[in-house]
Amino acid sequence: MSYANSRVIFDADSHIMERPDFLRDFAESAIRDKLEPIMGGNQGKTSRSWDEVVTQPGHNPEKVEEMIALGDRLISGPKGYLALGAFNKHERTQALTQLGFRKQLVFATFSPGQALGHPDQDLRYGAAAAHNRAMADFCAEDERLMGIATLPMDDPELSIRELENIKKLGLSAAWIAHDTCGGRSPGHSDLDPIWAALAEAQIPFVLHVGGFPLQLPERWMNTGRPIPRDWQGGGENVRGKDMIALHHNAELFLGAMIFDGVFERHPRLKGASVELGAGWVPSWMKRLDWAAGIWKKEAELGALTKKPSEIIRSNLSFTPYVYENVGEMIAESSDDLYMFSSDYPHYEGSRNPIERFEASLGDATDRCRQRFYVDNFKKIFPDV
Repeated sequence: MSYANSRVIFDADSHIMERPDFLRDFAESAIRDKLEPIMGGNQGKTSRSWDEVVTQPGHNPEKVEEMIALGDRLISGPKGYLALGAFNKHERTQALTQLGFRKQLVFATFSPGQALGHPDQDLRYGAAAAHNRAMADFCAEDERLMGIATLPMDDPELSIRELENIKKLGLSAAWIAHDTCGGRSPGHSDLDPIWAALAEAQIPFVLHVGGFPLQLPERWMNTGRPIPRDWQGGGENVRGKDMIALHHNAELFLGAMIFDGVFERHPRLKGASVELGAGWVPSWMKRLDWAAGIWKKEAELGALTKKPSEIIRSNLSFTPYVYENVGEMIAESSDDLYMFSSDYPHYEGSRNPIERFEASLGDATDRCRQRFYVDNFKKIFPDV
């Protein structure tokens, strides 16, 4: 028996825990030595196992046997680098069989910091290309693993070129930073060829935590008292006050796309917001609707043929955190917006995400559950 048991589940979020040369092993020789090695950093629980695993291609056989023996309890077992399949693709196939998910989106953990945010544009695009080759290699041997590419949006010509590589590599979606795109709104005319190419190729875009700085500017933490450590016990992850604003730029990015008419011009374009929570979505949809109505004299808002909430329901999906109340969100908005995610093997996904989501779904109908576990994933990835 698997963790999913007999339930059909599509998992909208999981991760690779990269080893130091994850990017360098797949980078062009001209930039290989200019890219920083992946380092565990001061990540509290996530980095405790760093020294134990980074020099190994996989876990030692005894550890693998112990994790296989967990069976359907694998998800409650070791997390981070110690988890089965955290960085070894052959182990990951075994892990996914024990988890029992039909398909699983696979994101990187640390390398997008360079692939989406390197201060040098040439190295940013070079890191993205290396990241994408590495992700394709990790997911190549198991069709259930859906690798997520990174796609910088600062130079449209370079972005189109990398998108061609993403298509050739067979990756499933393009992770885009939820920030301005080289000083442009995501709805800028210069970016239309990228959105058109994504829509034509049926490659969704995704926003994900880490696509914008996790932590607030230091001035917001200046209370005259010691700054708190993050919830994992390190100093480089999300703290309580950071959590207030974690989704703000995703709201702004997606709202700008809608108000700038991106989905009007490219109605087949699909997207998802992953690991940025979803409790904000119902009120955000209402706010966009009334803002679009009040400011409809603006040319682009007046040209919208659908309400923003209608565009959101048809073109976007969102992953709630395990501690958010999905049932309440559905009651306040719609059941065609939210997707299940495990966040395996990150600690944030908890040791039993199905149980926690089921508790908040409560007496939701079978249709609601079908949409949460399957249909809203297929809305974004119709070919699965």
